[in-house]
Amino acid sequence: MVNDDIAGLKSAQNQRDLVHKVTVRRRGECESCSALCCIALYFPGSQGFPADKEAGVPCPNLLSDFRCRVHSQLYPLGLTACVAYDCFGAGQIVSQKYSGGQDWSNNPGNSRQIFAVFLIMHQLQEMLCYLDEALTLETAAPLHTDLGSMIEHIETLTAGDPVGLLEFDVDRMRAQVRPLLMKTSKLVRQEAGGETDNHPNSNHRFRPRSNLSGADLRGMTLRGLNLRSACLIAADLRDADLSGTDLLGADLRDADIRGANLASSLFVTLIQLRQAKGDDRTLIPSRLERPGHWAQ
Repeated sequence: MVNDDIAGLKSAQNQRDLVHKVTVRRRGECESCSALCCIALYFPGSQGFPADKEAGVPCPNLLSDFRCRVHSQLYPLGLTACVAYDCFGAGQIVSQKYSGGQDWSNNPGNSRQIFAVFLIMHQLQEMLCYLDEALTLETAAPLHTDLGSMIEHIETLTAGDPVGLLEFDVDRMRAQVRPLLMKTSKLVRQEAGGETDNHPNSNHRFRPRSNLSGADLRGMTLRGLNLRSACLIAADLRDADLSGTDLLGADLRDADIRGANLASSLFVTLIQLRQAKGDDRTLIPSRLERPGHWAQ
């Protein structure tokens, strides 16, 4: 299937179709999940969750039918972490496949095992999300075969017996995926002009893991820079140009990206967009949905 995707990258329309296809297959479907994220995860109440909650304990707002009691009020209530969360499709995979489709409440003796599988599946689905994005990039054509092989390998794992994942070494898999994503990043950033010595903002301030918390970056040209895992909490990025910028793992909580150009930014997720402050002028990757609360 992935080989067909690669072969299909011969026209702009095929590329748009592929972007849509890979986006849908990594999208969380809450209606097909037994609320695993609301139970399996640890919640720190001070970080935009309803209250402090231990892993394996249901959220106080979770109803018996696995719906959220305050789902329509999450943003007004300040539950920003709940608004931002995305499982990359892991929830429905585990819910539908584990024990013949039964949910965790029908398997109380196995609940800890189910939750552990969910946490591993989440990490694998996130890796697939990044690999999928790289596969849709024409700039990364030299890597498409290797990207496709890695996607097929991980998809085989996620499609198999979920219990088998309990012995899986996620860190080892991440170490295999990382070089492919870094090579993709370099190709994209080179095309965007971020790897040149004459880049207007190519200096020590803008590097992976840089601390740019609260920085005034309004209107700045940040094209093609490597801001992987950078701290951009509450940074002012209004009208900034982040074309081809690597934002994998960058912390955009409360970052002001109104009017900013992230249309071709690399490895941006819904989680990052939902945590930031955008508006109708913010340009985002076509594969992602514009957060509804931006208009509020």
